[in-house]
Order: sequence, then C-alpha cells, then structure tokens
Amino acid sequence: MIRSKRSLLHIVAAVALAGSLATCTSGQHPQPAPVSDVHALDRFYDQKLSWSDCAPYATDELSREAFRTPGVECARLTVPLDYARPQADSITIGVLRHKALDPANRIGSLVMDPGGPGGSGMKAAARLAPVVSNNAAGLRFDLVGFDPRGIGASRPQIHCLSDTEWDAERAGAVTSDFAVKCAQRTEHGTEMLANVGTRDVVKDLDILRAVLGDAKLSYLGYSYGTEIGYRYAETFPGNVRALVLDGVVDPTEGEPDSLIAQGTGFSHAFGLFAQECARHDGCALGADPARATAVFQDLVRPLATAPAKTADGRRLSFDDAITAVVEGMYSEQSWPTLNNGLNLLKSGDGSVLLKLADSYYERGSDGHYSSLQDAYYAVRCVDNPRLTDPAVIASARQRTIDAAPFLAGGRPDRDELDICASWPVPSTSKPHRPSAPGIAPPLIISSTDDPVTAYHAGVNLASDLGGYLLTFEGAQHTAFLHGNQCVDIAGLAYLVDGTLPPPNTHCSP
Repeated sequence: MIRSKRSLLHIVAAVALAGSLATCTSGQHPQPAPVSDVHALDRFYDQKLSWSDCAPYATDELSREAFRTPGVECARLTVPLDYARPQADSITIGVLRHKALDPANRIGSLVMDPGGPGGSGMKAAARLAPVVSNNAAGLRFDLVGFDPRGIGASRPQIHCLSDTEWDAERAGAVTSDFAVKCAQRTEHGTEMLANVGTRDVVKDLDILRAVLGDAKLSYLGYSYGTEIGYRYAETFPGNVRALVLDGVVDPTEGEPDSLIAQGTGFSHAFGLFAQECARHDGCALGADPARATAVFQDLVRPLATAPAKTADGRRLSFDDAITAVVEGMYSEQSWPTLNNGLNLLKSGDGSVLLKLADSYYERGSDGHYSSLQDAYYAVRCVDNPRLTDPAVIASARQRTIDAAPFLAGGRPDRDELDICASWPVPSTSKPHRPSAPGIAPPLIISSTDDPVTAYHAGVNLASDLGGYLLTFEGAQHTAFLHGNQCVDIAGLAYLVDGTLPPPNTHCSP
C-alpha cells in the first residue's frame, strides 16, 4: 500500500510567493509581487516537458523495478531554487506520467503524492498505474507522480548519510552531526535545505499543473501528501479542480504533539494486532492481549546486546525490531507477516523482521537506501518551528513512550526533535488551521483506526475547508484505491464529475 514514513523517537517558507500573489493577464501565471520583473516566473510556467524512457530516472532498486511498468514515461520540470530569487539558480523535479487509457474521454491529469515527507510520487504513480487501469483514474486521467524537490529523481537530491552510515546508525552508532552532513553533502548546501519545505513544493506543483496543460489541478494526496494538498489550496485557491486527501496530517499540531499522537496511534494499532493475533493458534504474543507489550519487550530486549542472525548475514538490532513492528502497523494485511517474523525471532532468526525494517527505511537488497529518510528530516525540520528547550524535548520523548509502551527502550538520540534543534536554516511554516475560502470542496478520507494520522484530523480538515468527509472503518493508513469498493467508487465519482458522497458516509473493510 502507499504509506507515509514518519518517525517515532529514533524510529520513535522566506515568505509564500515572496509575500503576495500578482496574476499575469492570462490568469495562469501567479507571480511574486516584490520581484522587479513581474514576469520572472513565465519561463518556468511556459516550459515544455520532454518525455522519454524512465530508466535513466531510477535512483534505487525500488524505482528501477517500478519504472519498468509498461506505458510510463518521465521528464524533468525546471523550477527556481529560491522563489524569492527566480532569476538565480534553478533545480529540476522528476515527473512520471501514465497516459489516460481512454484518450477520447480524457479529463486531464491526476497528480499524486504518496506521503512521507520523502516519498517518491514517481514510484507511487508507476505502481498505481496497473491498479487503476480499469477504472476512471486510469482510463480518464493521465496519472502523474512527481518527486518533490530534493527527493528521488529530482536534482539536486538531499543527501545526509551514506548507505554504510545508515546501516551503522540502525545498528546502534550515533550520528551527532547529521545536520552538518546534510548541509555539506547536499548540492547548494544550506540554500537548498532552506527551500525544500512544503511552502516551496506547492509552488512547484502549480508550475507542474500549468505545464501539464491543466487550467485547474486534480490532486490525490496520501498522508503527508494531504499537507501538500491543503497548503496548495491555501496558496492557489482559484486553481483547484478536485482534491482527494486521504490520511490527513493534522495541520494544527506542532512537532511534540505530532510525535505523541503518533505514539498513541501506533499503540492502539498494536493493541488491535494483539487482539487479532490472540484469536489464532501460533500467536507470537500469546493468548492474552493484555500481556502483549510485556511479551514483546521480553522477546526483543535481548537484541540490545545480542542482535539476531539473519539469512543474509546481517544482524537484527533492537531498534530494527521495533521499527519492524511499526512497519507492520500500517496495514492489517501485514499482521500475518509480522507474527511470522516474531515467531522466527523466538528461534533466533531475525530475517523477516529485518526485511520489514528495511521496507520502512527503503533499503534495497543491494544495500542502497532511497532518499526517503534524509529527505524526511530535511523537510520536517524546515516545515516546523524549531524546539531547543531540552526539557520540552525530554518531555515529548517520555510522553511518546507513555503513549506507546511497546516502544520502550528505543534509542532517542536520533529523535528528529534533536536533529531539528541544530538544523542550519530557519523553519518556514508553523501549525495553523487551514483556510481556503472559495475552493472547490475537497473529498477528505479518514480511517477510524489509522495508526499514523488520527481520524479526527480528517474530520477537522473537512470542516475547515468546507469539504466532505468519507469515513473508512478500518485499521490501516489510507484507503483510496487500495481495493475497498465503497471507498473507491466514492472517490472516483468525485474525481470524474465532482459528485460528493452523502453526508456521514461510512465504508467498512
């Protein structure tokens, strides 16, 4: 499924468009008013994409596999590095397209982002294309995925740790100079890091909309992708055709509250997993769900000093075992695999759990990591107000563990609160209630037992944006185009002709 990647502790912007928007006579090219040349962005909005084979755009094992999907083609979109200085350096955004399979009835482009921050929209779109080949998303829309600035095939790519350093980090090494390495190893250094936030991604998205030939944007955002969606609506309210926002990141939460909320969500999901597991023979956590946390901790604590062997010769660390459980909480479909991995660990084999942890980190079998984790920290640190008070950081850590006791013992020195406290550039955003008067009503999808993004965040966003809420009664992170007929029919009807589901619509697994 398409997932967000958000950490828990160890696992546990300038001004928007330079202050205000002025519009060219065509109505298609928003411009930063303070720039002396009011047409400074025209060259970006008026560019033509050169579509070609996607193989040269692959940057890791996962993208090489995804980009072999039949019918996909790729291009690079040029955008300003710094929107306050559009005449200066430019960067490129990787874009992947799968053309509408019913071109005679084509509506336009459906642009998507899978979440993260740090997730590759190009990979997500390539994987989704075969899934939607027989429904309106694939038949009537060009399915388009983009890698946000600094991520995946976009250039330059955010780069902080090497593959070897990430392996060592997961095994227990401490990288105290993470932020310094990001600034040193990323092309354009601190200037790039200062401009990788959501504030700038939505401006890139509007250029992409225009270059694709769409007067208004049709957009599908999962998890962090919902933040891109509602921030786009705030910045370009007149350019919205349709927004499907699934698994809403709460726009009102600061970093400590966000981490604590995630702890609560994952703990609830762990409890549901324990209850379901206990109904079956061979449950690794035993027949009493009330003891599941204690049983789990007893099983994995020895890994802190004696990591388990795996089939490929690597070792399963304590932190990776916890990461594996977190990965398994994203969907009920992963629970059997997780239970199998925990049972194997009892016999000293950490292979399955290590594969789950590798999936979380997007580490390929070749040992190469995608840009996901590096980009995650870079975007989160510039998107949120900086916290430097040690007492506040320590309190957030403890409250997260209190909310999710199965995480106890996780090493906190890789906590993003610490990383962001020493980030070399200031933040460009802050928590707020979104407001986008006059936009086309968005469709908000929220799952009741989502372990990553709380159900109430979707309820509140639907109210704030005048949108419609579709409730999925399930324990998974995001639901649209994941196989539930009720959710898919409602979402596709909205995308095609704007038909919104009846109030209080609920869908069950």
